[in-house]
Amino acid sequence: MARARGRRAGCRGCGTSSARVHSRYRRMLADVPVGGRPTRIVLGVRRFFCVNAACEVRTFAERVPSLTRRWSRVSEGLREMIAAVGLSLAGRAGARLALVLGMPVSRHRLLRLVRALPDPPAGAVAVLGVDDFAVRRVHHYGTVLIDCEARRVVDLLPGRDAGPLTKWLQQHPAPQVICRDRASAYADAARTGAPQAVQVADRFHLWQNLAAAVERCTARHRPCLEEPGEPADGRVEQPESAAVAEHVGAMAERRRAHHAWCTNYWGRAPGSGRSPGIWAGAAAPCRDMPTPQRGRR
Repeated sequence: MARARGRRAGCRGCGTSSARVHSRYRRMLADVPVGGRPTRIVLGVRRFFCVNAACEVRTFAERVPSLTRRWSRVSEGLREMIAAVGLSLAGRAGARLALVLGMPVSRHRLLRLVRALPDPPAGAVAVLGVDDFAVRRVHHYGTVLIDCEARRVVDLLPGRDAGPLTKWLQQHPAPQVICRDRASAYADAARTGAPQAVQVADRFHLWQNLAAAVERCTARHRPCLEEPGEPADGRVEQPESAAVAEHVGAMAERRRAHHAWCTNYWGRAPGSGRSPGIWAGAAAPCRDMPTPQRGRR
């Protein structure tokens, strides 16, 4: 069992150093695996009295820097490794890899560790990319800010109107170039929050707008693009071969014979007042039968 050394410890509430020991207890910490096997540290920890009478904390436990954290059962090294796996592979895939590496962890814990990580500082962004994304399509949207040079997400803003983006630009160093889509709200926000920045349209939206404009122009001038003699509806009649024409004619003659037979036998045309299933079943046996005389049952 390892023990924390040091005669004094600092209070977590007021920071006052104290040497009055209250009690001792053991902490079980999961550590980085060794040889693919899970490792556990048994650490003896002391609890101290706070000597500051004005402090609300009466007793506190000592901490080992870079090893322990309050209410945590894993070491800082193992926490960093699990968080790195979660950042790379997220939930299910990260849990499977961690199990192979000797760090059994659930996908939910991986996601909790990723969410608990502090956001990296935005810093100065020279080329800022602005675009919207759907949290729930047609209901909730947001704005994503991207550092185009480093190719990483800088921040996420609620909504896709000009207000949040203007406030963000005023609170951070102004970028030199703002790469955005053709939305007027982002243009107003860029002019208000960073008037000295150059506004450009990104390549994806340029191609998208060009394709939409060409499609509208082609649909508007479609009669001008048709060749002489071509039907107005755009369908081109294909020449039928003799075999196809003969087959189509035979099918039409068979339909006419079936219609006449049913009219003479039942006294009415197929499908008039009868169930479609009856005529579908009656069509098969009478397909090759001769047409009976009218009025004969």
